[in-house]
Amino acid sequence: MTIQTYNTLSGKKEALQTLEPGHVKLYVCGITAYDYCHIGHARSALAFDMIVRYLRYRGYKVTFVRNFTDIDDKIIARAKEQSTTSEELATRFINEFYTDMDALGVDRPDIEPKATEHIKEMTDLISELIAKGMAYQSGNDVYYIVDSFPEYGKLSKRNIEDMKAGARISVNEQKHHPMDFVLWKGSKPGEPTWDSPWGPGRPGWHIECSAMSRKYLGETFDIHGGGQDLIFPHHENEIAQSEGANDKPFVKSWIHHGFVTIRDEKMSKSLGNFLTIRDILAHYHPEILRFFIFSTHYRNPLDFSETAMRDATAGLERLYECVATVDALDAGNGDRQAASILSAKDIKKVAELEKRFQEAMDNDFNTAQAQGVFFDTVKTINRLQGKITPKSAVTDIEFLKNGLATLKKLAAIMGLLREDAQQFLAARKEQLVAASAIDPAAVEALIAERYQCRLDKKWARSDEIRDKLLAQNIELHDGPDGTTWSVNDS
Repeated sequence: MTIQTYNTLSGKKEALQTLEPGHVKLYVCGITAYDYCHIGHARSALAFDMIVRYLRYRGYKVTFVRNFTDIDDKIIARAKEQSTTSEELATRFINEFYTDMDALGVDRPDIEPKATEHIKEMTDLISELIAKGMAYQSGNDVYYIVDSFPEYGKLSKRNIEDMKAGARISVNEQKHHPMDFVLWKGSKPGEPTWDSPWGPGRPGWHIECSAMSRKYLGETFDIHGGGQDLIFPHHENEIAQSEGANDKPFVKSWIHHGFVTIRDEKMSKSLGNFLTIRDILAHYHPEILRFFIFSTHYRNPLDFSETAMRDATAGLERLYECVATVDALDAGNGDRQAASILSAKDIKKVAELEKRFQEAMDNDFNTAQAQGVFFDTVKTINRLQGKITPKSAVTDIEFLKNGLATLKKLAAIMGLLREDAQQFLAARKEQLVAASAIDPAAVEALIAERYQCRLDKKWARSDEIRDKLLAQNIELHDGPDGTTWSVNDS
C-alpha cells in the first residue's frame, strides 16, 4: 500500500514519493507567540503530530521542523500594552505553548527554529532576491516584486490580475505596486531592530519560513503544512520568495488542515466564543479532545460544541471499557484443552485490524475512517469476550489480548488509549459523580439488594432497582465477577 496525500498545489491526492528514499522532510508553520493557544492551534499541532507518528509507524524517517514567530507586529503591540519587551513576551508565550502541548501529549518536532535567531539567513535570502531583480529597497523597507514571479497565485488558485484590481497601497507604505509585499521593515522608534544592508529593522513575516526551511530542509523538500488560513498570502508568498531565489520547486506537497468553528460560528473574542486549550482541558481529558479532533478528517471543517464533546467522551469510554474488560481476562487460568469458540470470521475480523487501519490512514490520513475500524473491531472483541469463562481455551484469551495490544498500538498514533484503562474509567466516573447528586454508597447498597433479590428470584424488585438507578443515569453492568456501574453523561 502507498500513502496518498492531498496536495493543495495540485488539488488532488498523490502518492507520497520522497526526494530521499524513505526520508520525509516536513515543515509546518508554528505560532506567533503573543497569546495563549486556542483550539485552532490544538488542531494544527495534533494533526501534524498524528501525521508524523503515522509516517514513522510506516517506516519513514521524518525530519520535522516547526518554527516560532517571535517578532511580529502583534508581538510588538502586545508587549507595549503590557509594558514589557517583545523578547520577554514571546519567550513567555513560547513557554506557555509548551505547557499546552505537553498537556495534550504532543511530541516535540526535531527542530524548532525562532525567527530572531535566523536574521542572517533572512537578510541573505533578501539580498539574493534584490540581486536577481525580484525585490527592491524603498526607504528603509524592502519589497518583493510580485510581477517578477509569473506563477504567483498557483497555490491559492487566484488570478493575479484580479488580485491587482482589488489591491490598495496604505498611506505609510512605499511600494511600487499594490501587490508587492514586504521582506524587510525599517525600524520605528521603540521597536526591536537588527542591522541589515538596508539599515536597522526587522524581517517581514513571510521571509522567515522561506529562510528557515531552506536552512534545515534544503531548497526543495517534501511537505509543507499549516492551516487553510495560511494558503494566501503566507504560503503563496513563501513560494514566490523561495522559487524566485532558488530557481527550484520549493515544496513537493502542501498539506492544509481545515478551520475550527464554535457552535457553527467562527471563533472570535468579540463573540465570546474564544476557547483556549486551557479552557477545554479544564473540563475534558486531553484524550477526549484528541478523539474529538480526529473524529473528523483533518481537511474538513471542525465544529466544537458540548454535544460533540459528549459524543467524543462516549466514544473514547467505549474503547477504554473494551480495554479494561480484556485486560481483566487471565490467560493463566484458561483451559489448554478446551475447544476454541472463535470462528474463522471472528479471527479474520480481529486479525485484519492493522491492515484495515493502514488502508484508512494511507487514504490521506483518514483518522475518522480509522476510528470506525477501531469501533468495528471493538464490537467483535466485546462479543467474544462476553463468551469467555474461566474454562475457556487459553488460546482464545491470548488471541483477544493480542488483538487488544494491536488496537492500543494503532490508537497511540492518534494519542489515544495511552492511559491505564481502569484508572481512566474510574476518574471519569468520579468526575460524573461529583457533578451530580449521586451517593456512591447508596448505589452500592441498591446493587447489593438487587443481587440478593436475584438469588431469591424476586425479579420484579430486581428490575425495579435497575430502573430506579437508570432514572439517575446510572447503568448497571452484570458480569461473571459481579455487577459494576457507570454514569451516563446526558
